[in-house]
Order: sequence, then C-alpha cells, then structure tokens
Amino acid sequence: MTHVLEVDGLEVDYDNGVRALDGATLTVSAGETVGIVGESGSGKSTLGSAVGGLLPPPATIADGAVRVDGADVHRLRPTELRELRRDRLGFVFQEPIGSLDPTMRVGRQVALVLRGRGDVLAHLERVRLTDPARVARSYPHQLSGGMAQRVAIAMAMAREPGILVADEPTAALDAQIRDDVLDVIFSLAAETGTTILWLSHDLPAVGRRCSRVAVMYGGRVVESGAAADVLRAPQHPYTAALVRAVPGAVEEGERLASIPGQPPVLTGPAKGCAFAPRCPEAVGSCGTSRPPLVRLRDRDVLCHRAPVGAGR
Repeated sequence: MTHVLEVDGLEVDYDNGVRALDGATLTVSAGETVGIVGESGSGKSTLGSAVGGLLPPPATIADGAVRVDGADVHRLRPTELRELRRDRLGFVFQEPIGSLDPTMRVGRQVALVLRGRGDVLAHLERVRLTDPARVARSYPHQLSGGMAQRVAIAMAMAREPGILVADEPTAALDAQIRDDVLDVIFSLAAETGTTILWLSHDLPAVGRRCSRVAVMYGGRVVESGAAADVLRAPQHPYTAALVRAVPGAVEEGERLASIPGQPPVLTGPAKGCAFAPRCPEAVGSCGTSRPPLVRLRDRDVLCHRAPVGAGR
C-alpha cells in the first residue's frame, strides 16, 4: 500500500526547553484508520500538529521530517503549504466552537470551504444534522457542542481530504453523543477513502474502530501494529500497562491497575528508554541506551526486551 504519511525520526523542541517529540517515527498507508494513544504529554497533539505544519511558533524542529504524499511538510513554501492543507488535509479539534468563526453564519463558513464545489445543505445533511437549513442560518454560539462538532466535521471533510487528523474530537462532548459523532467521522472517511489519524485516550474505542494503533510515550512511538493484536497481546511494557489501566478491564471487585509515577518531561534526547523509571521489567541497559526498533511480523516495538527473533 502507498504511504500517504511518513514521520521520520521527528524531534520537536519548545522554547521553554521541553522536548515534545524525541525521534517519533510512523508510516501510514492510504485508507488506514490509525489510533494514536498514550498519556497526556506523550506527544500525540504535537505529532498531529506537525502533520499539517501547524506547530506553534515556540516549537522548532530539531531533526527529522514529516512527509505527506512524499512532500516534506516543513520545507514547503507558504503557498504550497496552504494548498496542501486545503486539498489534502482535514482537521477536527477538541473544542468545536473554537474551530468556527464566531462572526460568520455557519452556512457561509461551509460555503467558503466548498468554494463552489458542492451544496452547503447537502454537506450538513451528510453529518446527520436534523435541520441543516436552520444550522446554516445560525451563528456558532447558537449551536450545541455536538452540532458545532458536526459542522466542523462537515467542513473538514468537504473537499474529501486524503488525511483527516482528529485530535480528541469528542473530548468536549457529552458521553451519549460521542459515539454518534465518531460514527459520522468514520463513515464519511470510509465513503471517501480518507485516511484517519485519530489522537485519543480511549483505548477500547480505538480497538473497535481503528485498523492500526500507535502507542506514544516520551515523544516516541513505542509500539505500533494492528489494533486488535496490539491491544490483545501488547509487546511493549508501556502498552501492557495502558491496557491494564483501562476502566472496565478488570472483574467486579478487583482494583484497577494504575501506572506508577509520572510521564517524563524531557529537556533533550532521552539517554535510554523514557519509560524505564516506571517499568517493572526494566534492566540496566534500559536507563542508559536508547532501545532499537524491533520489527516483528505484525508490529514495530521500541524495547530492549522485545523478542528480537520472534515472529519474523
């Protein structure tokens, strides 16, 4: 399959000295649905922003590259980057109201995205809004959070992007409508062949909806592979710890297994495995040398203790 996205050893530093990405590597093929999971501070949102060249000014790329359809995103001229965002990329963010212009009616905003290539009401109907005409006449503040997020999805998918980056798109919504909104995102992507990069904390939902999962920790992708396989039989200790900590993963009356300690705040390249201080399986080399990428038959793992000879 053709790789539509390649993240190659990406290192991102902020001007406060924090290293947000420490050599993140990930490839995504056309049509895949990939869930990016990990604790807060693992680098998920920075990675999502880097895909579209949306890193804030305090962030600088120390090394590595992000390529969309073979084009190095951070080497494009401003006009080329705008064209890439307009024609090949779509974004759905956490806060739906913040994604919309508060001074402009919704229908006008959708029309500007379509640029004459479709009907506004038809696109609002696609995201299952029950009264698209009323929504089109409304200002963003007149919509509920769920309605505003559906509008944001309609705008993101209006030009059938090659890649949709969804950064916790249901985090600000009530639990009862989260599944409905995710249904809209994944059904539209399936219709158009859009690749999904979904940044999420919800491991069970990622397991149900995504074909692949990439687990991030300390600014690196520590394990990636088929979602069902990775979440059923994780090979990295951090992935295993995340799975054990999922609410509902234990029998009634059993204590939920939390992950001891806190995620690291890096100020430069990690000397060893960033998870070593919290890892129950750590050995001496884990804290002193960076783990190599071990390619197993069905996944990639960054761990000194990965079964190097297994599954090739």
